[in-house]
Amino acid sequence: MQTIANIVIAFVALQHIGFLILEMFLWRKPFGRRVFGLSESFAAESAKLAANQGLYNGFLAAGLIWGLLDPFYGLYIKVFFLSCVVIAGLYGGFMVKRSILYVQALPAFAALILVHFQ
Repeated sequence: MQTIANIVIAFVALQHIGFLILEMFLWRKPFGRRVFGLSESFAAESAKLAANQGLYNGFLAAGLIWGLLDPFYGLYIKVFFLSCVVIAGLYGGFMVKRSILYVQALPAFAALILVHFQ
């Protein structure tokens, strides 16, 4: 069960690396605007906010990777950062866009459940 949990955690970490790339580097590019459904003017106006948000997603990914690599406190680190992702996903899903619940919160919640069965 630990292997499956770690695979799902790695998936969540990779998602957040992807979010970092989209929000920090591709926000104003055609691909980034298409992913988020942004106009060119709104993307330009909100680029600094998106980069800040991308940085936070990078911190979440780093924490999850740290949890995967730490042989002593890894379980606690995983639980903490997965909980952060779930909370952020719930907030985003209810306040921004419903799909965030499925893309961000659900995989992290599944990983959190799997971690508890280790």
